[in-house]
Order: sequence, then structure tokens, then C-alpha cells
Amino acid sequence: MDSTLNTVLEAQFGAALDMLGNAIQECPDSLWRERLWNHPKEQPGFSEFWYLAFHALFWLDFYLSGSVEGFAPPAPFTLSEFDATGFPDKIYSKDELQTYLAFCRKKCQITIQLLTIEKATQVCKFRWAELTFEELLLYNMRHVQEHAAQLNLILGQRGISVTGWVTQAKK
Repeated sequence: MDSTLNTVLEAQFGAALDMLGNAIQECPDSLWRERLWNHPKEQPGFSEFWYLAFHALFWLDFYLSGSVEGFAPPAPFTLSEFDATGFPDKIYSKDELQTYLAFCRKKCQITIQLLTIEKATQVCKFRWAELTFEELLLYNMRHVQEHAAQLNLILGQRGISVTGWVTQAKK
């Protein structure tokens, strides 16, 4: 594919990941497990800071794979996100999520660097959507940024200083 486009995509995707990572890093321990709002699912954890960060990382990892077949997140993470009523067996720590973020960042960089026209135009079919891999990358980036913004808003509403907008990924 066009190396200029790949470079831009990597810089912008990386910026979204930087913003998510900053939110995780800047979250005080006292907020990590706080119930942020009432969630329609039965378990209150779905509205906790750690879970929102985990959710963003799990789906980032999954969508970078492009298919359900053969996908497995790295340990200690499980496929609990695929179960509509499921919930992780444990509460993940900041360190675990920062490690998962580093794993996903590398996977994202490699995926974009190796992106070919054939891969970009490959159709990815899920129960909930059907799109090309190229569109899935943009969809994925929007999903990461949505949750990064959500977490930064939560921090800001609690008076916690947050790192500003990231224009491009750190080199």
C-alpha cells in the first residue's frame, strides 16, 4: 500500500493509543474501581474505569486480528467480552492494562506496516458488521478514541489534570 498513507495511519492510530494510555496512567487508584454511573447490565463493574480501559484494549486487539477465528488475547486476558452477559474473572490492574496496551500498540504498528492492498480490501464479517479490513482499522481507531475521550472526560470531571490532545503518536 501507499507508504505515506500507512505512515499517517500509524501516527494517528498511535495518537489515539497514547491518549488511552495517558488516561490509564493518570487515573488515581481511588477512581480505578469506582462505579461511574448505573449501567443497564447487572454487574456494576461495567461502569468502572478499569473495565472501560480493558474493553477498549480487548476490542482493539480483536479488530486488529480481523476475524474471530484464531483470535485469543494474551494472558491473563480472556474472551469474556464475546459473552454478552460475561465479565472478566478478575479486575485488571493498571500495570496489566499498560502491558496489554504495549502489546496492542506493537500489533497495531506491525499490522499497519504490513498492510497491503489485498489485506486492506479483504472483507471482514462479524455477526454485527461486514466491512473491509481498511475500514475496520478506521472503525477500530474511532472506538479507541471514543473510550480515551470518555476516560479523559471522567478524569477532568473529577478535577484530575489530564494530558492534552495528542496530535501524532510519539516516535
